[in-house]
Formats: sequence, structure tokens, C-alpha cells
Amino acid sequence: MSNHAVLNPADHGDLRIDTGASAALGDDVMACITVPAEFRSVQAHYPIVLRRDLATGKLEALALLGFETGENLFLRDGAWDAPYRPLSMAIRPFLVGRAAAPDAAPQVHVDLDHPRISTSGEGVRVFDASGQPTPYLEDIAAKLGDLDHAYRESGDFFAAVDRHDLAESFTLEVTLDDGAKNSLVGYHTINEEKLSALDGAALADLMAGGHLARIYMIIASLSHFGDLVARKNAKVRGG
Repeated sequence: MSNHAVLNPADHGDLRIDTGASAALGDDVMACITVPAEFRSVQAHYPIVLRRDLATGKLEALALLGFETGENLFLRDGAWDAPYRPLSMAIRPFLVGRAAAPDAAPQVHVDLDHPRISTSGEGVRVFDASGQPTPYLEDIAAKLGDLDHAYRESGDFFAAVDRHDLAESFTLEVTLDDGAKNSLVGYHTINEEKLSALDGAALADLMAGGHLARIYMIIASLSHFGDLVARKNAKVRGG
């Protein structure tokens, strides 16, 4: 369950956030939403896969963090073991909200029931003693703005992938050092043969929208499946 509220100093002047990284803080997820605008940073550390919403048929992108539900292989000793944390994870427990009016400005909301909300009196302050946003909140607000903008523009990217029929489903079978097997099903990636066969007009269409580079970032990110397997093997060994 969640308990969203518009963030404000009158109600949340003493709010503190636990900024660590652990399962107890809600980071125990095997994948998280990522947006095309951050693919350059994400592809440096995580495999990027596509998933199609069964209800709408629309594509979305995910950064893979593990192989099993509730498994995040980037959690280590209370910290996030990668230089870049995807925006959808970095902004928690905050989110973008809007009033009902069509042209309403975005607002910073907070989930007051999120495990990152500190109840011990420790953690990073959101507002200072005078009710002004702390540098931490200013950074969060910037990330929320980036994520909101990127999410809104992402539809054009996924529409282009579908327009040129570039998404293909795949299944990955991973055999670990101890003989255990992990399977990834229900995801999509880029069909490289179809991409290579596109004519000049199609490539020009993708380049004009800034989509071609991001498509290749998805392809490049798949090299990190090996890194993810190594992390899984280390976890199995207790390392």
C-alpha cells in the first residue's frame, strides 16, 4: 500500500529519508523502469530489455537487476554496487504528481508509507530548519523533473521501434556454477537482423528522431548479462 501526499514544509518539515540501499528499504526488485533518455548511463552497468504491456500492447524498457522476483544483485553492504542508479530507483520515496486540471504543474509527492521514510530521527533531511529545500531535495526534484520529461517523450521511441518491427521476444537460460538454472521469459530485445536490413529511409527516420543511437545502446547493454551471471554466482557462493 502507499500513502501519497504533496510534499510541503508545513506538514513534512521534520521528514528524514534513509538513503541506504537494501531489501528492507524496498530495493529488492529484479528489474526497474528505465527511460530512453538515460539509456547511455544505464547501458554502462545493466542489461536493458523491453516488455510489452499485455493490456495496452505498448512497449516499455526495464533495467535488469537480477534473475528472480525480489532479487537485486546490485545490493551490497547497505550500498548500491554501481556508479549509476536508474532514475526510477533513485527518486524513491518521491514521485511526480499532478492536480486534476489538464495543464496543472507537476508537484513533488512523497509516499509516507515507504520504508525509506525514517522513523528513528536519523537520515537525510528534506527541509532545513527554516523550511527551505535541502540540497538533497533539490537533487531529488531535478531527478523527478528529468524522469517526468523523459517518460513523456519515451512514447516516440517505442512507437519507432514498433513502426519498424524491431522488437523480438527472447528467452534466456542461465546455468550457474552450482548447476542451478535461471530462466528469463516474457521480455523483448532488438532484432538485429531486421535492424541491419532497414533501408535508408527507415534509418533516416530513426536518426531524425534520435532513436537509432538509443536502439544500439539496448543492444550494447546485453553484454552485461555476463556481469549479472557473475554477480549471481558470487551470491550463490556467499561472496
